[in-house]
Amino acid sequence: MLNGDEWLDVPPSSSSSSSFSSSGRHGFYQRVVDEVPRSQGPKLARFFFIYLILFVGRGGGRMWSLSVVLNPLLFLLLFGYCPSVTIRPKEGWQVYSSAQDADGRCICTVVAPEQNLCSRDAKGRQLRQLLEKVQNMSQSIEVLNLRTQRDFQYIMRMESQIKGLRSKFRQIESDRKTLVNKNFQELKGKMETLQPLIPVLEQYRTDAKLISQFKEEIRNLSGVLMGIQEEMGAYDYEELQQRVLNLENRLRSCMSKLTCGKLMKITGPLTVKTSGTRFGAWMTDPQASPKNNRVWYMDSYTNNKIVKEYKSIADFVAGVESRTYNLPFKWAGTNHVVYNGSLYYNKMQSNIIVRYSFETGRVVTQRALESAGFHNVYPYTWGGFSDIDLMADELGLWAVYATNQNAGNIVISQLNPSTLQIINTWNTEYSKRNAGESFMICGTLYITNSHLTGAKVYYAYSTKTSTYEYTDIPFHNQYFHMSMLDYNARDRALYGWNNGHQVLFNVTLFHIIKTEDDS
Repeated sequence: MLNGDEWLDVPPSSSSSSSFSSSGRHGFYQRVVDEVPRSQGPKLARFFFIYLILFVGRGGGRMWSLSVVLNPLLFLLLFGYCPSVTIRPKEGWQVYSSAQDADGRCICTVVAPEQNLCSRDAKGRQLRQLLEKVQNMSQSIEVLNLRTQRDFQYIMRMESQIKGLRSKFRQIESDRKTLVNKNFQELKGKMETLQPLIPVLEQYRTDAKLISQFKEEIRNLSGVLMGIQEEMGAYDYEELQQRVLNLENRLRSCMSKLTCGKLMKITGPLTVKTSGTRFGAWMTDPQASPKNNRVWYMDSYTNNKIVKEYKSIADFVAGVESRTYNLPFKWAGTNHVVYNGSLYYNKMQSNIIVRYSFETGRVVTQRALESAGFHNVYPYTWGGFSDIDLMADELGLWAVYATNQNAGNIVISQLNPSTLQIINTWNTEYSKRNAGESFMICGTLYITNSHLTGAKVYYAYSTKTSTYEYTDIPFHNQYFHMSMLDYNARDRALYGWNNGHQVLFNVTLFHIIKTEDDS
């Protein structure tokens, strides 16, 4: 069961980068067991028995050639593909459309076989190869049958000729006195040459019957193999994936009717990759189209200005870079954000915010954040020049920092993404130096009480009501030291840098469904 606010479907934590498959964030697959049906066992045994009847004790060069072709196939079928004939599928896969639960949340259900049971796995490939071999063999038998029938007709004609010659020979023999002895001997020699064709004709009759029987058995075997394929799962993995993607689109449509939600739960993390130093940042663009899944990677919290770009999370996991950007200024901290195609970051040893366009490869604008502390004056608990934290949510671009005027407590400012001018500002009463990390969801700032093990979301400030509340939302700090934690509104997930591990957390939000009257 997937909630609309949990579509990321983050599985339990894993410390291996391989735990993140190429399907990326959209892993809707739930594993079920799929096995060969018990009922196929007797069928396969029957064909093995027929095979023995056909070829044990059967002589002849033509039938021996057929047995040489068929022996490996039937052996592979019986012992390679079916090590056990007592297994049986427990459940197939189904996709149910999205809906709403009693609390008004978008839900959907996907029950699917694991990927290695689909038609592109080893068993599926082996089954398709068997079917292809059977089809090829059927074609060969058909050609052989036509040739045998042709030869048979020829021999039938020869039989009549032989019988005619035999009767004529008898007639001539009875009246041999009227014939020259030489002609008689010549005719007798021709007769002796044709005499061995009579048992060959009988052999062809037997072979023709055997080939007809064998054709029927091959046809039955093809039906059994196709039945096994249907039991294993007739759908190709790509087709299954497309159906899940269509379901995801429907879920997104349902999610578009949701208003901003309140954070209720954090689950995970999912370890995407292990790379870099203990401190850094990685992110995707929440404003990008669903097909644009580029990842940006910024290692370390100081003395660096190299940004690496990857076309997808799969490429990021594989380490396949698509582009590298050399920024004009070094950054400070790890609290950068990519928003609508631009990178926003804090210029080193200053309170200046820089907007850098990935499209043009140039700085579009830069502006000082007046009165904001910088260079470890008001950092998070872990230090690292984390004085100014830039972030984005459903409502836009934000800056979180502290000032002397607010006694070192956190200040929230909403920024104009184009000009970096401050649109509005809120002063909180939570000390910046006592905050482990923070992130914005739907205009509410959530603050953790530590960057170490045991951290939890402890404080929430709503810019909509200008009020705060203390919360108790734990999350699993798997690698003991969190130096980056940012929310992505498109993915409904938290991106984290956890002691050299790039991780994802799933979030559960409480939503209110929009009605037609509200819109």
